Amino acid sequence: MPSTFFGLEIAASGLRASNAALNTTANNISNTNTEGYSRQQVKQEAMNPLRVFSTYGCAGAGVNTLAIERIRDQFYDVKFRQNETKLGEFDTKAYYCKMIEEYLEDDGKTGFTSIFDQMVVALQNLANDPNNTSVKRAFISTAKSLTDYFNNMYGDLQNLQADVNDEIKIRVDHINSIAQDIATVNKQINTIEMGGSTANELRDKRDALIDELSAIVDVKVEEAPIYDQFGNFSGATRCIVRIAGGQVLVDMNDYNQLECVARADDEKVNQTDIDGLYDIRWTNGNDFGLYNESMGGELKGLIQMRDGNNGEYFNGTATNVVYGGKTSQVTISTSASYLQNMIQCKLSDTGGVINIGDQLFYYSDWTYDGDGNYTFTIDNEKSDQALTAVKLGRLATISQDINYQGVPYYMAQMNEWLRDFAQKVNDIFTEGLTSDGEDAGILFTGIYPNNSGEYREDELNDSRHNGKGYYYLTAGNITVIDELMKNAALLGTRENVDDDTTEGTEQDGVEQNNQVRKIISMIGDTNQFSFRGRNAGGFLECVLSDAMLNASNADTFYATYLSLESNIDNQRLSISGVDEDEEAISLIKYENSYTLASKMISVLTEIYDRLILQTGV
Repeated sequence: MPSTFFGLEIAASGLRASNAALNTTANNISNTNTEGYSRQQVKQEAMNPLRVFSTYGCAGAGVNTLAIERIRDQFYDVKFRQNETKLGEFDTKAYYCKMIEEYLEDDGKTGFTSIFDQMVVALQNLANDPNNTSVKRAFISTAKSLTDYFNNMYGDLQNLQADVNDEIKIRVDHINSIAQDIATVNKQINTIEMGGSTANELRDKRDALIDELSAIVDVKVEEAPIYDQFGNFSGATRCIVRIAGGQVLVDMNDYNQLECVARADDEKVNQTDIDGLYDIRWTNGNDFGLYNESMGGELKGLIQMRDGNNGEYFNGTATNVVYGGKTSQVTISTSASYLQNMIQCKLSDTGGVINIGDQLFYYSDWTYDGDGNYTFTIDNEKSDQALTAVKLGRLATISQDINYQGVPYYMAQMNEWLRDFAQKVNDIFTEGLTSDGEDAGILFTGIYPNNSGEYREDELNDSRHNGKGYYYLTAGNITVIDELMKNAALLGTRENVDDDTTEGTEQDGVEQNNQVRKIISMIGDTNQFSFRGRNAGGFLECVLSDAMLNASNADTFYATYLSLESNIDNQRLSISGVDEDEEAISLIKYENSYTLASKMISVLTEIYDRLILQTGV
């Protein structure tokens, strides 16, 4: 049968349980406004009853206080973090797309359309008075304003790419800091929980860190119990945090670190890339997978803004190899339309890295034959392995297919338009004569690297200079040739008419402005000059529409995920958050329980007093 003091022990267990519940309620109320705090509750169960060998069989033994646990729903944690990953990505894209849109917008004075229209007006004036040097000078000045526009836009976009690159470094450092903190918290949690307690506040801290991490990069968390050699639960758990498509960042107390490694001058991907763009690697030497399709968050948005090429990357197949000692030659045959001419070429002119059959090789130079075949000069000494055993037909790529319109895309659009436009204008002027009847030269050229001079007409000729021609012109170096800036009379406004070969054709009249009229006709005729189906003046409309569409899409997705963030967080807080009214009710409930347990002890004390002191013999 149970002890005489059995009832006192039952009442004491109720008192302890009520006291624990009151303390927990006090803790909840104190942390009502603590960010990341999860509501706690006391877990209780009835103690095993005692067999009393009486007619009623068993007697209840009171309540057992098992643990103080967090109220947390893992389902909403996962949904919240997935949403944060998308929110972080589109927040980043919305911000930078808006900046590109602002760069491109025409303010009526310094925008592309305004400057281009001024040049067209100057051309019309020149057609009306082709022998007037002042009018020629005015036209040349507007042409220089056009090149200055592209120079400035090029600088703005390069600065933007540099800003994005710096942000990538900041995000990587933040990931490393969070990883270190999570590993530290993991160790503290296991230290406490192996002693039999539950580390509620530390688990809240870890969840808050993972929430923060999920905005930067996609996150997946796994936690499993650890058993000893006899199959008994040790109290510790193994928490693994994976990022960027499943790559391990934290494993219990251990964590991996990322590092940003600046690309060398001969490792550039695009001709217009700034120096020192960061590649991301694990410090243990493993590849991070910078362009992993599964990666998300702010880091994905930044990578796509910095490197996005709209899917137009270099790819082809190896068709010929000429082996050598220090250098070898490999020919890559391409079929993509954007790789078929130098107008759209984006390859670096300072060398880079080419992947041939999943083997990386450094190339120091390349040439193009005009028929889809690129020949790369491979530096065997610098490459990890010499180019000695490449199998023909293997896939060759430079960079990755990044199907987003980032900074390189807009750079390429500018280069494509100005190269084609400059070539057509130059061809018309070089076919003409100056006012003095002399052979005329080009109008547009480019500055050599390091400002060491200007490209000559023969260097811009596609049939020479390794087939690159107008590839050497970029938005960053295009200018009006210095000779014309000094002497406007050298402009080729007159048609070069050979009476022996042009019999029966319309001759250049007394105005001697046929070359000027040819340019005016070319500018407005999509059959002579077409940029994405529009005439020469449609450049801004095309590119600005891209920027506006990208900014609008990013804004729309951002607003959607921002709304979802609020909804999911509210659902999560409805479970794990502290409700003051609910805690007030709990406070009254547990106070009553405590009071009744105390009353029970008081009653039993009186009973024992009467039984022992007053009834005892």
